Amino acid sequence: MPSRVVPFVNNEYYHIFNRGVAKMPIFNNVFDYKHFISTLLYYQVDGPKPRFSFFRKKPIALENNIKIVDIICYCLMPNHFHFLLRQKRENGITEFVSKLSNSYTRYFNVKNERVGPLFQGEFKSVHVGSNEQLLHLSRYIHLNPLIGYVVKELKEYKWSSYLEYLGLAKEICFKDEVLEQFKSAKNYERFVLDQVDYARRLDFILIIHPWGECVATPADLRLDLTLGGEF
Repeated sequence: MPSRVVPFVNNEYYHIFNRGVAKMPIFNNVFDYKHFISTLLYYQVDGPKPRFSFFRKKPIALENNIKIVDIICYCLMPNHFHFLLRQKRENGITEFVSKLSNSYTRYFNVKNERVGPLFQGEFKSVHVGSNEQLLHLSRYIHLNPLIGYVVKELKEYKWSSYLEYLGLAKEICFKDEVLEQFKSAKNYERFVLDQVDYARRLDFILIIHPWGECVATPADLRLDLTLGGEF
């Protein structure tokens, strides 16, 4: 197997994303979203822990275990997902995303009486090379439901870390790296929503997506590296 184009280095940040094979939905209802979140919480940590089947039925705190990745922010869309991750130990990102994807695929296939892959090949990754990119990427990830016209108001969307960043949802993410750069959660909210008009206007630039596709991305999201683009 060829090595990844983007190597994963401990304590560095990466945009991780993938979509359903043939762009198919990977979440069909609220139970799917909840199962995926339980799965990511489970595989985020290393060390002794109960079997996932037990953990899923009776969730317990795993905070005392060693995390192999920090989840900075995330967004689960109907046919794809985005993570902003920081690797905490060697091969942490690869292990986390692989176990998460494989476990969720088994659940989805059994539930829907299907066989075969659920995700489109190996997950994609982009290294976050600057603090500016880190901030813009968190905004880009949180804006996905609006850019994709899934909701009209961003606060209506439950399946991302946006509400957590505003102090309105259960804490999953390690938010300090982003939020400590703002005076308040309200200021971060303004920072995110300030991008909506750009995302919905026609002054897009064309960039080459990591899949080799030509996609549109808001103009001022053009940084040193591709943020990911729409699916």
